[in-house]
Amino acid sequence: MEHFSKLGHSNTKEIGGLGEEMARRFLVERGFVIVESNYRKKWGEIDIIAKKGNKWHFVEVKAVSCEKLPDVSSESNSYRPEENIHPKKLEKVARTTETYLLEKNIEEDWQIDAIAVFLCIKDKKARCRMLENVF
Repeated sequence: MEHFSKLGHSNTKEIGGLGEEMARRFLVERGFVIVESNYRKKWGEIDIIAKKGNKWHFVEVKAVSCEKLPDVSSESNSYRPEENIHPKKLEKVARTTETYLLEKNIEEDWQIDAIAVFLCIKDKKARCRMLENVF
């Protein structure tokens, strides 16, 4: 469980930004190196680009606020923020990933992952769930 301190009013943009911050912390705690955040092209954006070992991870983050933190295992949770990552969004992420790989001349293994972030604003806590290789 992670703690955070910022966020006054909880609007969508603030929740998204805080969710990405929590996702970066989550990855770093698990041995990932954050290479870049919010890589943008006209046709899409990648929230987090990270590396672990010789593998690149292109991560889409979906954050939601909730009254209390749920158990984040996908089996026991009825609401899954990652379900909001629609096929069209994944296509944009994949296209943007391909652009990044070509731009940086990267030939190592890579995958597209998703992280669902649950934010309990009143308790200033968060939980994350990572789904690997979603594309």
